Amino acid sequence: MNDGTSKTTARTLDRAWHIGVLEDDAQLREGIILPGLRYFGFQVTGAGSAAELYRHMLSRRFDMVVLDIGLPDESGLNVVKHLREISTLGIVMLTGNTGMDDHVMALTRGADAFLNKPVNIEVLAATLHSVARRLAGAPGGGGPVAPSAGLGRWRLDTDDWCLVTPGGQALPLTAPERCILRVLMAVRGEPVSREKLISALTSDIYEFDPHRLEMMVHRLRRKAQDAAGQPLPLLTSRGQGYLFTSD
Repeated sequence: MNDGTSKTTARTLDRAWHIGVLEDDAQLREGIILPGLRYFGFQVTGAGSAAELYRHMLSRRFDMVVLDIGLPDESGLNVVKHLREISTLGIVMLTGNTGMDDHVMALTRGADAFLNKPVNIEVLAATLHSVARRLAGAPGGGGPVAPSAGLGRWRLDTDDWCLVTPGGQALPLTAPERCILRVLMAVRGEPVSREKLISALTSDIYEFDPHRLEMMVHRLRRKAQDAAGQPLPLLTSRGQGYLFTSD
């Protein structure tokens, strides 16, 4: 997750999906899951117990909830059953157990997805975006609705927090990756200078190492190639910067 951009500020954050994270391990919740999901564009609120999550729900609206099965005050399986009875929230379950019984029970009680711990944050972000697309398409679904235009080509989706391949696979983007692609795809086929991309990433361009931009572009290309089996049309324009072709 760390690509050397921790000191930059991506200034393109719009309305984000609001996620409640119910995990009683404070170090895992506050040190890994919450900052990790924020980096992938989600608004997050943490809770260490079922009672704390329910209190949060009295004063704010969640789009989705990530919750562990093992909790100090109530079984996570009971929590998912209760949430499904009273809401249409997206629900992603986490567990350290490797057996199948918990998986089956969680999905039977209404969970949308089930992941084993230790969870990879990028996999969790991709799972949440997948659930988000279901919610956006459901009657009364809230949040940013994914556009249908541009099918069959590289495009941004779920309020530009996913890069969608021509084959329809959605890749979750970090805040800096989203920022770069938004600038480039807004002027498809035209080169964008490195200076302009850097100024979109940070308010202090003189403290930004240009090699970080190269690293981010390299990671984007590799991520797209691995997922789609074809190169991302993000090209280097000699002496000018980068351009995203009109593919």
